[in-house]
Amino acid sequence: MLLHPEKQEKSAAKLLSTEIRGLKVSTVLVEEKICISRELYLSLVIDRAARKPVFLISEMGGVEIEELARKYPDKIKKIYIDPEVGYSSYMSRIAVDVLNLPWSSIGELDSIMKSMYKIMIDYDAELVEFNPLVYTCDGKLIAVDAKITIDDNSLFKHPELQALYGREYSEYERKAKELGFSYVELDGDIGVISNGAGLTMATMDSILYYGGKPANFLDIGGGASRDRVKEAVKLMLLHPRPRVLLVNIFGGITRCDEVAMGIIEALRETGSTKPIVVRMLGTNEEEGRRILIENDIEVYVEMDDAVKKAVELAKR
Repeated sequence: MLLHPEKQEKSAAKLLSTEIRGLKVSTVLVEEKICISRELYLSLVIDRAARKPVFLISEMGGVEIEELARKYPDKIKKIYIDPEVGYSSYMSRIAVDVLNLPWSSIGELDSIMKSMYKIMIDYDAELVEFNPLVYTCDGKLIAVDAKITIDDNSLFKHPELQALYGREYSEYERKAKELGFSYVELDGDIGVISNGAGLTMATMDSILYYGGKPANFLDIGGGASRDRVKEAVKLMLLHPRPRVLLVNIFGGITRCDEVAMGIIEALRETGSTKPIVVRMLGTNEEEGRRILIENDIEVYVEMDDAVKKAVELAKR
């Protein structure tokens, strides 16, 4: 049954004025109502251990795959694809049995599975999921809900997707992306800047261990220049959420004196009075420490000491 145009307009306006998990609704999708006979699960993912794509197939659609695997592992069938061979139609013959579908559906199911594999190859997808894939009352297969996850590292090959990719970014995530940083927004009050994903994650874990909450993940990468450090620090100094900024640098190819000068220049350019705690270790650390101490910035050798101080300052 179609709604009157005025009712449709009111319903759409109500949806467009709402937020879901902090993100404003920008688009409304209108779909045909489907008469559903059965809900099925069909996805194609990368099995990193096996180094192969694998179809996950189950009669129990509409259920999160993690819950399905935990509660009903025997209800999931796996069909691996040899990357050197690609998709083969025999896979749909296995799937039609697993899904308990009539053989008259095999042509349609084969087309769907072949298309899923093509999407994965053409767009460097890590996941192509239909949950549920429904068998309709008139005997058709329709994906009423779909999810596709693209490998971030492949976006340079897909410029048509890059504009779409940033739609769910926060303001500061967009800025960080433009500056070339690996950055993720969190809900804490201690800003984190470090070099290397492992060290950044370890810093965040330490903050949580000592009773604080990280406001972000920001990895400036190895060999960061003074200007790169400056832009990262400016980004976090201007962010309204962090009450204190923790910079944790292990200077291998990253020079500590360059890091120190980047921090000082960021403070001068922003005029921020937000407290900064620094832990530096490595190349030119004595010079870097001298620069920071002369500008009244606390510097530590041990990460735990720096983290404890940052947590203490955030709680004042």
